Amino acid sequence: MASAETAVPGNPSATEQTVLKVLLAMSFSHLLNDTIQSLLPAIYPLLQREYQLTFTQVGLITLCFQVTASLLQPVVGFYTDRKPKPYSLAVGMGITLCGLVLLSRVTSYPLILVSAAMVGMGSSIFHPEASRIAHMAAGGRHGFAQSLFQVGGNLGSSLGPLAGLIIVAHGQTSIIWFGGIAALGIYILYRVGGWYQRNLAHHLARSKARQLAAASRVPRRTVIFSIVILLVLIFSKYVYLVSLTNYYTFYLIHHFHLSIQESQVYLFIFLFSVAAGTFFGGPLGDRFGRKYVIWFSILGVAPFSLALPHVGLAATVILSVFIGGILSSAFSAILVYAQELIPGKVGLIAGLFFGFAFGISGVASAALGKLADLTSIEHVFLVCGFLPLIGVLTALLPNVEPRSKAKA
Repeated sequence: MASAETAVPGNPSATEQTVLKVLLAMSFSHLLNDTIQSLLPAIYPLLQREYQLTFTQVGLITLCFQVTASLLQPVVGFYTDRKPKPYSLAVGMGITLCGLVLLSRVTSYPLILVSAAMVGMGSSIFHPEASRIAHMAAGGRHGFAQSLFQVGGNLGSSLGPLAGLIIVAHGQTSIIWFGGIAALGIYILYRVGGWYQRNLAHHLARSKARQLAAASRVPRRTVIFSIVILLVLIFSKYVYLVSLTNYYTFYLIHHFHLSIQESQVYLFIFLFSVAAGTFFGGPLGDRFGRKYVIWFSILGVAPFSLALPHVGLAATVILSVFIGGILSSAFSAILVYAQELIPGKVGLIAGLFFGFAFGISGVASAALGKLADLTSIEHVFLVCGFLPLIGVLTALLPNVEPRSKAKA
């Protein structure tokens, strides 16, 4: 992997450099990884029809995927903080490829769960280490780097419904066509692994220096309290997000009598707005402070989420675009904020937050599916509309921005 570097502008105190080629490679790999992941919810209507699944069973598919991803991610992050594995990303994508091939061939519901779990396992390896590489290549622009990495994943998620249209048209076996995406990801990640290995010693020394310099900046009790608040905010964001990602198509089909193909087009519009909004959270956090971005990106969604269950189709689509664009800016800001709270633990923090996001998404998917079976899909969206109000807890977070930024 070539490593042409550009100096960070406007940061005279930094000797670090932003390695844009590596960041773009990681963003594109994230796009490939999350395109594969998003195939699952995109083909839920097809699987429900073919296997006569209830909403609860649909939710359990996501639960299997999210649980394997969430439980392993903090473990992977903790382990690789101590013993970095530069080529583990390519291995993780290989496991994802195996899960994809199995999903194209299964003929029973239990095997669907197994294939979903394998895709989740590959993801659990990908996210902590990929986030670490983005952090390594960031120079002093950590918010920008994390947003660029995240926007690739969200663009990949937005492509899932379009891939789902192909699968719905050609059947379950056509899933194997997307194995080429995973194979391309393996090649790119192997090349990035070489850059990682060449720069590993310098990264470890730099990380240790940061950890020592910031050891006494924030009291331990404040750090623990802040991490808990951030996890609660992640809970509100991802439970609401999963209601749209997994059940938006069902809502549109049931409430507005759309076809599967039409509902997937509207899901693509929503997911594309998520991808578009993702990029701004990190750079805005670099410029104005991450706490303010977190505040706006979660609490700012509330007026739109509360209105969505009460409007017509056109207004629903418009509101979903605002919701996706605003809500998506939160995660990059939250992740970098947490990494500034606990310097030197990039893998652990990435694994914890990605893992918690995946895990809560899986549990929420199953719970919301059960709620939809007991009540209605409309009731799910009515209840979830109140979740962004939890964003008021952002006021309890301490200011951890560097003094130079505060003066600016």
